[in-house]
Amino acid sequence: MVFSKHNIFSKITDSENYFIVNPLSGQADILPPEKAQEILEKKYTDIDEYVEKGYIVDEKEEEKVYKRAYLDFLDNRDDSEIQIFFVPWYTCNFKCTYCYQEGYSEKDESISPDVIDAFFEYVNREFAGKPKYVTVFGGEPLLPGVNSKASIEYLVNKANENNLDLAFVTNGYALEEYVPILKKGRIREVQVTIDGTKEVHDSRRPLKGGKDTFEAIVRGVDKALEEGIMINLRSVVDKDNMENLVGLADYAIEKGWASHPDFKTQLGRNYELHFCQSDQNRLYDRVGLYKDLYKLILENPQFLEYHKPAYSISKFIFENGELPDPLFDSCPACKTEWAFDFTGRIYSCTATVGKSGESLGTYYPSVTRKDEVIDEWESRDVTTIDKCRDCSLQLACGGGCASVAKNNHKGEIHSPDCRPVRDLMEMGISLYFEKGVLNND
Repeated sequence: MVFSKHNIFSKITDSENYFIVNPLSGQADILPPEKAQEILEKKYTDIDEYVEKGYIVDEKEEEKVYKRAYLDFLDNRDDSEIQIFFVPWYTCNFKCTYCYQEGYSEKDESISPDVIDAFFEYVNREFAGKPKYVTVFGGEPLLPGVNSKASIEYLVNKANENNLDLAFVTNGYALEEYVPILKKGRIREVQVTIDGTKEVHDSRRPLKGGKDTFEAIVRGVDKALEEGIMINLRSVVDKDNMENLVGLADYAIEKGWASHPDFKTQLGRNYELHFCQSDQNRLYDRVGLYKDLYKLILENPQFLEYHKPAYSISKFIFENGELPDPLFDSCPACKTEWAFDFTGRIYSCTATVGKSGESLGTYYPSVTRKDEVIDEWESRDVTTIDKCRDCSLQLACGGGCASVAKNNHKGEIHSPDCRPVRDLMEMGISLYFEKGVLNND
């Protein structure tokens, strides 16, 4: 019998206690120092309990459990809903200080109904019988102007004809005037970005030409919520706006957004994706972002009324009283996510769409597929990445993002994008289980 290779064991931030979590067996415990010392010294007084919980295992038996869990994962993924991204244009009316798409083509091209028709024909044929929905992405999909509105209205009508739900990812500037069009569709959510209170947001996300955008976005969010459209409010975070997130949270709480049933939030890390940021010093690495967020929450616990960060699987355990299923793959590309753009090209995901050399085929004017490349994306998971196989974090990490891994490992898709799972859980378990900043109600 041995200590399971899937145990995640570490000391809780700002605590004398430790935690042990095993994503394969689905068990988790907070351990006092004396129990943690037993593990460190491999002298167990509760060995029967540790065996029952899968912390101490027979290696051959654990391998059987692993294989069964992997097959269950594949079965569940095969039945999962597919998110299909569609880019009607790469044009944008904003001049964000950190735009990763600034190197992409921004020709002022309109999309023809023929392309939209071909997109839905392809989706219905290739994903027949699969649960699916379409997320409209950009550039900026909700541009002001008669032609843009006509194209989006046509797309909404075609989605209705095909019984497909829609979601939109928008900067929100023209959202207010688009609400009547969106109301005609089956809208799951509209993701809108606000990076802080008015002064901070406007300095980061102005219109081209420099005009402020905060107040127009707020009117759009208000209108959407009034009409029963789900808003997913996102902030892109770096060292310039971290502290200001408290002000944004207070603003959202005061306006009643935070308590609205059709309102949710997410935080995104500003990081280099395809094109270099002008100032690398403003960017966080993954751990640095969550360290500063941890401090911010301890000093401003009301922030959790607005947003509860995941800290890997810590939030899930806190909210559900159990672990999520083992994560053999955290990259949905070419499995439960695909991306398409107005040029007729097909891509693996939102991180590759529009990027030169990343096309996997075409749906218009003819259908083509790079099957060998698609197979590479489809087959990637922790069982195909050498560095993942013996990693204790693999079933909480899932191998990370294949696009980031590919960029960092000379084009090799089957390489890891390692997530700092242990570091995040150290903070998350402290925040959600030990600091008393939340009541589990």
